[in-house]
Amino acid sequence: MGTIIDYIKEYGDYTFMEKPLSEVDSLVLCQFSYLKFDALSPKIGDHAEAVSMQQLMQHAEYDSLYGDERYREKNTRLFLAMEKSRRFGTLRINNYVNQIELEKETQFSAVTFRLEDGTFYVAYRGTDETIVGWKEDLNLAFSEPVPGQLMSVEYLNETAGQIKEPFFVGGHSKGGNFAVYAAMNCEEGIQDRIAAVFNHDGPGFRPEVKEKCGYDRIEGKVRRTIPHSSLVGMLLNPERNYRVVESKNIGLAQHDPYSWLIEKDDFQWAKQVYSRTMFMDTTLNDWILSLNQEEMHIFVDTLYDVMKASEADNLIDFTANWKRSIQGIMAAVKNVDADALKVMNDIMKALFEILSQHAKEERLNRKENRRMKLDEGLGHLEQLFKK
Repeated sequence: MGTIIDYIKEYGDYTFMEKPLSEVDSLVLCQFSYLKFDALSPKIGDHAEAVSMQQLMQHAEYDSLYGDERYREKNTRLFLAMEKSRRFGTLRINNYVNQIELEKETQFSAVTFRLEDGTFYVAYRGTDETIVGWKEDLNLAFSEPVPGQLMSVEYLNETAGQIKEPFFVGGHSKGGNFAVYAAMNCEEGIQDRIAAVFNHDGPGFRPEVKEKCGYDRIEGKVRRTIPHSSLVGMLLNPERNYRVVESKNIGLAQHDPYSWLIEKDDFQWAKQVYSRTMFMDTTLNDWILSLNQEEMHIFVDTLYDVMKASEADNLIDFTANWKRSIQGIMAAVKNVDADALKVMNDIMKALFEILSQHAKEERLNRKENRRMKLDEGLGHLEQLFKK
């Protein structure tokens, strides 16, 4: 068993002509989209030639690719493994966009890859280390589209308009949500040419959004993968149309793509998410859907304002200076508007009520299952004595 880096080292000699794109390849490309191509790749609208992996290595700003300190070491190993392989070594990068707009509470990034066999993969980046990116994740619980979702549609229409062949779309975390949203809402001719949409542990949508956007038109093309202890990928995703991947991490750390386990040339698949995880996911989804738009706005905005009081604009600084961050948060809580504080209290009360109700139902189900097993066992004994 290994990770996506081990996969590249072992199967990197196969071209895409010899071995078509798989879900593992998709995760490789989605993780690759987290690298900071700002100073190295042509931007969307430039109509410039795509750059190669070798050009990236030789660029004066090469080291800026690894601006995300959380994954600098792993991302470096990923890039070098890809560059040395036949499979990804001829990859070309184009149409990069990276927008962080604090006023619009938006963090949006996407890039288009041309693969060795001539096919294209449109990759949407997930949440980066910025606090505004974290805020946008929370905003996905609203019915109205967030700016990043609208940008995802514009990006797909523009970049896919330059592609004549069928192509792939995908993303990890919030990027998976953007990939599905763009596929639902892009131009019909572009939608018809989408070969598959990969959503790697990305959140879903409120039911009214899926109905309004015509999710059923692309449902058969969506490939969902989530780890054993998925939280992000199960939010607003009650359907069981997913496959579960084993991870070497525990809990929320399984969201990290580098922790997903690979056996030979495929993911190591599990039968189901953990029961305790399913319990929490169901509880959170019921809670989110129980809140109206005004309550969600107050909840998300209050949390964001409190986080901003830490004076950190990214999660790396927030955790590195956690003592100062907590002090700022504690001071900010005291200044929360009384009306907002009452709504927050009501919202948290609703969460605990739903949690309590689900726990009660879970206990009853376990008792019923034990009773059924006991009855089944007694039935077998009865049959034996009759013989």
